[in-house]
Amino acid sequence: MAKVQYQHRNQVRIIGGTHRGRKLTFPAAEGLRPTADSVRERLFNWLGQDLTGMAVLDLFAGSGVMGLEAASRNATKVTMIEKNRQVAAAIKSNVQQLNFGQIELICTEAHSFLINNHQQFNIVFLDPPYVWQQWHELLDALSLHLLPNARVYMESNTLPVLPAGWEILKQGKSGISRFELLTYHKINTE
Repeated sequence: MAKVQYQHRNQVRIIGGTHRGRKLTFPAAEGLRPTADSVRERLFNWLGQDLTGMAVLDLFAGSGVMGLEAASRNATKVTMIEKNRQVAAAIKSNVQQLNFGQIELICTEAHSFLINNHQQFNIVFLDPPYVWQQWHELLDALSLHLLPNARVYMESNTLPVLPAGWEILKQGKSGISRFELLTYHKINTE
């Protein structure tokens, strides 16, 4: 069983946009480890600071900070997926406190959401617990939900070899975390 992470003191802050500096709390949960401020800063430098017109999917929401960062940077719609009910309740509370109307929070498992939903997105955040290993199934299912030129952020301690069609645009490392910004090119099977 994975260790519950306590070093974050169950608090993160939004680092940019309209709600810059706002602190968020979240419960301790197995595998939950928020993306570090410095990594989020680099990611939003890559993506751009203004996400106006963008549809964003935070597939393993956890603390919720990635989706809330996107909303703070004017994303038009942010869909957050979190399977842990207690963690989802904390995200819902933070969304209400910050008065974000463009966020939809769904309490379900990530792969189930992808199979049962047909929305498409410009930006997707993938930051599952480190013990999670179903990358290829996830990336295959996710490819159907990507708009042209979509960007996918992936973070873990060990990242997979990418299946055909995926391209690394940027990559980095922070502590034991590895992260990549990807895009997907549909493979022509004709």
